[in-house]
Amino acid sequence: MTELRQKMIREMDLKNLSPHTQRSYLAAVTGLSRHYQLPPDTITSEMIEDYLLYLKNDKDLAPSSCCSTLNGLRFFYSHILDQQLSVGFSLTKKPRKLPTVLSKGQVWKIISSPSNIKHRLILMTTYAAGLRAGEVRRLKPEDIDSKRMLIKVVDGKGHKDRYTMLSKMLLNELRHYYKACRPQTYLFPSTYKKHKGKPLSYETVRSIYEKARKQAGVKNGQGLHTLRHCFATHLLEAGYDIRKIQVLMGHSRLSTTIIYLHVSRETLSKVPSPLDLIETGKDSADGSDHTS
Repeated sequence: MTELRQKMIREMDLKNLSPHTQRSYLAAVTGLSRHYQLPPDTITSEMIEDYLLYLKNDKDLAPSSCCSTLNGLRFFYSHILDQQLSVGFSLTKKPRKLPTVLSKGQVWKIISSPSNIKHRLILMTTYAAGLRAGEVRRLKPEDIDSKRMLIKVVDGKGHKDRYTMLSKMLLNELRHYYKACRPQTYLFPSTYKKHKGKPLSYETVRSIYEKARKQAGVKNGQGLHTLRHCFATHLLEAGYDIRKIQVLMGHSRLSTTIIYLHVSRETLSKVPSPLDLIETGKDSADGSDHTS
């Protein structure tokens, strides 16, 4: 490990950046250095611009990936080399796509697919409580409040704590799981010896979901985050208030939760077309012209 890399890791830890962000920023600097076969502190701003154009045009990376690389490089040059990176490079904002939502039957097939009880409970908990991957990974036994039927999410997105619902079915399954596995520090700990006492990695959780999805024969809905999308949409279709769903999801803005109105097919199907509201065979007195 080079001195610059050690210094960057230390600085990111001091800034309390998430492990995912740290990996992304390190990969950005490593990729730049490997591309030119030069130490990153010898690479000029113009060379960085050329590298970003190479990623965009030759590697055909998505705009979000190019922005992530640029953010990592800016952090390195600003906090490690104490240089302001003046790179004239901007990207158009990526169009926002509607999230993929599976049917309740498809979700149940995915949850039921794993034979491993821990894997099955990870998927069930993610869907039942609407959790993010990082949130389900870091759950601890004491976060399950069976008296109030709540799950405490500690240090969620934006470093905020919140409560979400605890399903009765999930509670029963968790009790069986706890008796069988006796988890200590984390509810779903890693089984590797070198990671003993630590939560499962994001890659492991993602792999558990993808394997279960393929076993269930569900072709769409890639990514564990799909279960979180399903949680919100299925609650909305069941008639629950969108502001309550916002709190359960941990969204700081209602506009983030409102997107599920656009993907709720059941909610949309209940809205009648204005054509069907017209009472045919009757004259409309309001706003009509009558000639004699």
